[in-house]
Amino acid sequence: MLDKFLDLFYLFRESDQEEAPIEPVLAAAALLFEVAWADHDIEQVELDAMSAALTKIFSIEAARMHSIVEQTRLNHESSVGIFPFTQALNESLNAEQKYQVLKSMWLVALADNNIDRFEEHTIRRVADLLYVAHPIFIQAKHAARKEQL
Repeated sequence: MLDKFLDLFYLFRESDQEEAPIEPVLAAAALLFEVAWADHDIEQVELDAMSAALTKIFSIEAARMHSIVEQTRLNHESSVGIFPFTQALNESLNAEQKYQVLKSMWLVALADNNIDRFEEHTIRRVADLLYVAHPIFIQAKHAARKEQL
């Protein structure tokens, strides 16, 4: 009887194992897609802004970028929230790279020339989870507006 209990215990522990770490580019893509989806109206211009930003931050070739955007779109439906993605970025990015991701989120929000309140709320939540101070959050917003012009 004890052997059966131990077998069940070990099966439970094995199924409770951590998942593979999320690549920083996939985590950033998921967060940028979250901004594009925040207003429930994903426009091609937002996806283009997402691709351009990720290419700039992570130096990714166009073919892989297309694959990442499509994978992100498919994975979004089964996503359980933004925390795993912000956690992955906290573990792998420095402060400057986090700033670049945050600025990229603003660029995606600005891509359709309208920052929806849900987009801004999403970016604010991500900034908090990335431990980015509010002045840096505002600086990223202003830098994105300036870059968009």
